Amino acid sequence: MSQGLVPRGLIVAALLLWGAAAPLLGQRQVGDTVERVIAVVGYTPILSSEIDEEIFARFPQGKGLPDTPDGMKALRRQMLQELIDLELLFQRAQSDTTVKVTEEQVNAAVDEQVRNVRQKYPSDKEFRDDLKVSGFQTPEEYRRWLTDKQRRQLVTNMFVEHLKSGGEKDSKLKPVIPTDKEMRAYYEEQKGQQKRPETISFRQIVIAPQPTAEAKARARALADSILIGLRKGDDFAAAAKRFSMDPGSREQGGSLGWFRRGVMHPAFEQVAFNLRPGFISDPVETPFGYHLIQVERVQPAEVSARHVLIMPDIRQQDADSARALAERVRDAISNGASFDSLQRKLNDPLEERDIKDFPTDKLLPAYGVALKGFGDKALPPVFRLESPDPVRAKWVVVEIRELKAAGEYRYEDVKDAIRGKLGEQLALRRYIDKLRAATYVEIRGP
Repeated sequence: MSQGLVPRGLIVAALLLWGAAAPLLGQRQVGDTVERVIAVVGYTPILSSEIDEEIFARFPQGKGLPDTPDGMKALRRQMLQELIDLELLFQRAQSDTTVKVTEEQVNAAVDEQVRNVRQKYPSDKEFRDDLKVSGFQTPEEYRRWLTDKQRRQLVTNMFVEHLKSGGEKDSKLKPVIPTDKEMRAYYEEQKGQQKRPETISFRQIVIAPQPTAEAKARARALADSILIGLRKGDDFAAAAKRFSMDPGSREQGGSLGWFRRGVMHPAFEQVAFNLRPGFISDPVETPFGYHLIQVERVQPAEVSARHVLIMPDIRQQDADSARALAERVRDAISNGASFDSLQRKLNDPLEERDIKDFPTDKLLPAYGVALKGFGDKALPPVFRLESPDPVRAKWVVVEIRELKAAGEYRYEDVKDAIRGKLGEQLALRRYIDKLRAATYVEIRGP
């Protein structure tokens, strides 16, 4: 029996591909070539060519490969150990009847992998040439090989997720809490692989234009009149296409698809999750306006529904009032008023209050322009958020808390993330070691 080596940084969801089963345990005949078996897991051989295939999959055009013989030997040993681990998991997954993978899932994974590999080559010729060097005569042959690998990968990943949820009796992944020494060692190994982008932390008060009482009354009256027609038999989807002011669902007849709790506004969910299929709700008020809701189907913990949204009119003077209020709020804060108090009172409930360590290059354009050039503790000028309807645009007061320059992640920045990730890896490592102890594993080659 072999002694298993622990491959560093093993995360099953990120593992690429592994070898297929073959009927022989010594050598395998492929065309005029005899391939050497370098390991056996149970009754399944792992071939030397499978490591070559791994090298192509992971290092297209050889970019990133070790540049010394010792480095290449170490890489091949690591790949072999990963192939053994994954074969152990796959064999165990095959006995779990709850793990099912569809051909659609396999084909989608193959398409994505082929795209990812192909885009690393400047031309189709270079792609085909590298395929031949790796043993694939055509892209179609590569795709057939990849299909089997991706099917095995999906099965194994699904099985591991099943283990995490406690699906396998008496052998689920039990949590492992890593020591601080293990976490720091993991950090030292990984820290050069990913750089921290420039990030910003800030808090904000987002002020939305408010409709007048008269505008709300008109919107409610329209919602009531639509409801009367629906309860007399009008088609809900047709009414949504005609009246709804939700651009995201109007053309789909108001369809919101399936959703769980915590996705929609609480007032909307309170009604949707208590409405019987086919029934239509009274108008439901949220910050967006008035909703008529029809639940189509119900499953445990989720519903499929349609809605018609009627929004109260917003006038230009309502928009001007929102901007003026935002300016007064900023002036008050700059003169010492409590940001927290004003935020609790005025912030739009649909908008986040505090944003921490957000990459500056991923800010929405309005934020990127407005906050550029300001540092810690700054209070930039009031700015407007993008909106398809300018009079409904919201106005933002921001206080920048901290701006972090790009660079390496500090241990303190990633400690919590490492604890969770490494804990999962150690739990999986322990489970694989149990499989390995109970399975015939023989390593025959370097």
